[in-house]
Amino acid sequence: MTDEQKTDEPIRQVKMPGDPNCPICGGIGWLRQDLPIDHPDFGKIVPCSCRAEEVTQSARSKLYRMSSLDALKDLRFDNFEKRGRLGLGQLQADSLENAYNQAKTFAENREGWLLMMGRYGCGKTHLAAAIANAAIESNVATLFLTVPDLLDWLRFAYAGSELSFEDRFEEIREIPLLILDDFGTQNATPWAQEKIFQIINHRYVNQLATVVTSNMLIDDFDGRIRSRIQDPNLVTVVKILAPDFRNPTDDTGHPELSSLALHSRQTFGNFDLRQNEKIPQESLNHLKNAFVAARDFAEHPRGWLLLTGPYGCGKTHLAAAIGNYQAGLGFPPLMVSVPDLLDHLRATFSPNSTVSLDRRFEEVRTSRLLILDDLGTQSATPWAREKLYQLFNYRYSAELPTVITTSSKPEELDPRLNSRMQDRRLCQMFVLPVPAYQGRV
Repeated sequence: MTDEQKTDEPIRQVKMPGDPNCPICGGIGWLRQDLPIDHPDFGKIVPCSCRAEEVTQSARSKLYRMSSLDALKDLRFDNFEKRGRLGLGQLQADSLENAYNQAKTFAENREGWLLMMGRYGCGKTHLAAAIANAAIESNVATLFLTVPDLLDWLRFAYAGSELSFEDRFEEIREIPLLILDDFGTQNATPWAQEKIFQIINHRYVNQLATVVTSNMLIDDFDGRIRSRIQDPNLVTVVKILAPDFRNPTDDTGHPELSSLALHSRQTFGNFDLRQNEKIPQESLNHLKNAFVAARDFAEHPRGWLLLTGPYGCGKTHLAAAIGNYQAGLGFPPLMVSVPDLLDHLRATFSPNSTVSLDRRFEEVRTSRLLILDDLGTQSATPWAREKLYQLFNYRYSAELPTVITTSSKPEELDPRLNSRMQDRRLCQMFVLPVPAYQGRV
């Protein structure tokens, strides 16, 4: 090749990794630190400051990929509606704002554990993702995984991934911030239960920053895990009472159980005191007393309220009015007829049921306000009698607010139930001695 040919050949430009005008590295992009020979980092090269932005972006991209957060990058604190949608009750909005404040504090400090509980769509995942996004922007190594994805991540390691199972398992256990979303939705095989417990226990013992979201009741957690997530010295428990953000009209808190939506038109405002009917004044006085007592109970639910009388006398209307009033304040109760309740409990025995009997029963007996309609009309099998007794006895002992309607006479009810309803220290009883409402002409 002649000199002329060499001159005509295009000159290849070598792209330098750093800033070509950088006075520190001269465009190389890397520096060797000036360290004594016995220093552990002697001989290692580090990125130059002219590459700081590039290195930071590369590190963040890696963290987002590792944390499965690419689809959740936009879920941040500044676009979270901390009081929820317009129309939320005060209790619901307060619980949401408290969760927002607790999550923001955790994101700033990243100390201890944060357990956020609530139904689907209430905002748990948004807040958990906001914590993860804030941590990654601070260059904190973070893993954000649903529990089923975490288990798949571990199983994939057996199939010959870049990391061995041991390395991947250790990475999850030791990551500075671990966020487990939708805890409780995983396939509860013995292997899965054991791996999750090992992760939880390791992070508990070493007090590593951890966030857990779940729609389960605490009592439904594995006993070993439950004892750890109830440690008040490490874990902050936040309960969100807001309804599904995507379906705000469903705010009963028990959509598959409660019949309150069917009685949404029954309020105190449209209850008929029957003044224009030919009914003895004494009976009308009893009706008015029941109305006043129900209205007072709706404003301050304490103890038990028992409404008795013949079919169609207005018992269910008053019970529903209590429920609707409380729901309007943001305290949605559970209203269910006793026969329907027993059917819901029996349905848990089906192989296709997604909820256990224990969980369903716990939902009912611990409900903040329980309205039991039509007591005495249920099938009086030994099993049914026992479940009702357990329900009554729990709420009686805990003095939980309860409304009961029945058309049965005291002697027709289970004596164990009747003895608790007759306790005047806890239960107010009102008789509605009026005929069935026929409607006005």
